[in-house]
Amino acid sequence: MERSFALRTLYTGCVLVGCLALTGCPKRPEVALAAPSGIGPGAGTAPNSSTVKAAPKIAEVPVARPATPAEAPVKPAPTVATVSPLKDIFFEFDDSTVRADQKQSVEQDFAYLKAHPDAKVLVEGNCDERGTEEYNLALGERRAETVKNALVAEGITADRINTVSYGKDKPFALGHDENAWRLNRRDHFALAQ
Repeated sequence: MERSFALRTLYTGCVLVGCLALTGCPKRPEVALAAPSGIGPGAGTAPNSSTVKAAPKIAEVPVARPATPAEAPVKPAPTVATVSPLKDIFFEFDDSTVRADQKQSVEQDFAYLKAHPDAKVLVEGNCDERGTEEYNLALGERRAETVKNALVAEGITADRINTVSYGKDKPFALGHDENAWRLNRRDHFALAQ
């Protein structure tokens, strides 16, 4: 009985080592090991010492691996850049008017757009996590439109500025306190490509 247990343990160890060796190298084909008859659970009693034979060879059974494409399809470049030289505009709680301390940022954004007449922007209105989804979407839209109107009043043509509201869906800062909320009440600019 001890000999049968030793053979099963040896067989299991060989299978594990074989599996580890095969998974480490993706260029080699995968091979599943089939247990020969007479080894494994329910194989019967252990042979006596006079009839011990060499362990039979383990048969290799190839396993089909799904074909991988030679190269993944190339995705088109995004239409909106994620990095913008324009400054975010921050708002007070439940308000869509530009704060006095943010007017300089609006002026700097105007100067950039004036210096780059081909640049088009997307003004993304954002809110903190408080309030309903519907309310925050409407507030984010009002915030984006306020900044767009300020830039148009300075002389940037309206067709260069699009707006979208994300409400509370795209927080810049994670957290559930005023430190995070004040950073999330903002308009963010993304340059169109």
